[in-house]
Amino acid sequence: MVNKYGQWHDFCRDSGSLRATIPVCNLFNESPAQQFGSSASGFGGCDLQGIGLSEGRKLANLGSILFAAIAILLSLFLIWRSNVKKAAVGRREMQLFLFGYVVIEICEIFTVGGFPLNGGVRRAFSAAHIAAVTATSWILMLNGVVGYQLLEDGTAISMALVFGSSLAFFVGTGYIALDTGFGWTDFWKSSLESPNQSYALYTLYLLIPLFFIVVFFLLEGFLVLRILGEKKPMLYLLLAALFFAIGQIFQFVISVHICNSTNGKINGGLFETLFTLLAVGTIWKFWSSITEDDWPMPGSADGNQGYT
Repeated sequence: MVNKYGQWHDFCRDSGSLRATIPVCNLFNESPAQQFGSSASGFGGCDLQGIGLSEGRKLANLGSILFAAIAILLSLFLIWRSNVKKAAVGRREMQLFLFGYVVIEICEIFTVGGFPLNGGVRRAFSAAHIAAVTATSWILMLNGVVGYQLLEDGTAISMALVFGSSLAFFVGTGYIALDTGFGWTDFWKSSLESPNQSYALYTLYLLIPLFFIVVFFLLEGFLVLRILGEKKPMLYLLLAALFFAIGQIFQFVISVHICNSTNGKINGGLFETLFTLLAVGTIWKFWSSITEDDWPMPGSADGNQGYT
């Protein structure tokens, strides 16, 4: 699928129409300005049928909800496991990344999962979901920077910089998403009409997080290969990148074909949640692998100074 820059209509059409598995689409599909117009019928694509509940309600994507719940539990476990590694470089920063991922998955239950909610509540969760993706990808990139020890990790200054900057991303992105969905001002009103062109959300939800994630992989790859002089941890890093890429392919490319072939029973959102979970778990394993062993650092006096 090739969209013009900023346009969401085709993405939303192919991700579930009325029950879209891309959170941005909920801002357009259920905005106050759209609820009584022709656009309230969705984006004209394959619609997730889900599981029927009482009073005509539907639970659109049970698989995504279950995987999101597993992701929350696993992330909490990894936060605890990280706390045990008291001497590990970037321990607090990794925990903050995992906490951001927990926030994403909580929101995902009500957005990608299609949990039956009032339109206004769903828009609020969708805005938080979008903001959390931007902020958490920023934290991930900073985790890549932490390994170079430009600033001592885990200190009050380091954590204040990481938390403060990520909070700025969260608040800024969240406000734009909320204003789009609730129409507090008329600034984003044009994005509610087809082809739903929103340069801000396209940049903040798709392009900037992708840029941050790519920079993280490049930073960590350089750290492992050129500074630590090791190859084994790269297997985890490459596997994490592969899992993430597969998840995005399911979400943006294969989703509509799965939805059509199953008559709306499932779509790519289920697999995007699963493969993103695998990517996050593998990123943690990569981080653990380069902090639990004594990797030789170039220039150390005895050649045995470890990374930890």
